[in-house]
Amino acid sequence: MSGLVVNRLSVSHGAIEALRAVSFSVEVGQLAAVIGSNGAGKTTLLRALSGLNNQTSGSAQWNEREILGARPDALVRRGISHVSEGKSVIAELSVKENLILGGIWRSNKSDTSAAIAEVVELFPVLGQRMSQSADSLSGGERQMLAIGRALVSRPKLLLLDEPSLGLAPLVIEQIFATIDQLRRKLGLTVVLVEQNAMSALEIADIGIIINLGEVVASGRASELIDDPALRAAYLGY
Repeated sequence: MSGLVVNRLSVSHGAIEALRAVSFSVEVGQLAAVIGSNGAGKTTLLRALSGLNNQTSGSAQWNEREILGARPDALVRRGISHVSEGKSVIAELSVKENLILGGIWRSNKSDTSAAIAEVVELFPVLGQRMSQSADSLSGGERQMLAIGRALVSRPKLLLLDEPSLGLAPLVIEQIFATIDQLRRKLGLTVVLVEQNAMSALEIADIGIIINLGEVVASGRASELIDDPALRAAYLGY
């Protein structure tokens, strides 16, 4: 099938098995919310899918081509962009310089300029901050910049790690609404890693709950929300 297919993916950090035989699939255009507590293995999963961690075993395919073991820059060229938790902007660079970096591998510089213009249309506040350093932005504006920089590479698969971390509730609501708008407008496939379970599941098509490196439940997001046992054990209410 096309889309993202992860099959029995395991990742070890020394003696610690961070992921154990994780399997799930995300169809093209779907948003998958990966839910779990700190230490569950969520970030390790995204780092493996974006070429930053090596797998111990298993496979992961994007549109029927293997992605595990590929270099991160090669995956960006194949349309896979990763927004790391708290690490996806360079504080010393300006907003404009950060956005330009998103398209640095592209040979068509006019297309990069067009992509930046589209990001500014999506996040008007960035257009007002172009000459400012990323360090001067608020938490919500930094998150917009991180997502915007990823979008400049024109991804087909967007991997988002904890975009709500450390943000005020109103800003979190805005960020999640933007993510939902993005995937609908651009047809993106999104894997969203979150501790903010309810906000993530409310905009997701499917949910994957990870605990101690293993998938303990998966299915339609609406069904996970409505399952009282899962709500009590993993969703925090």
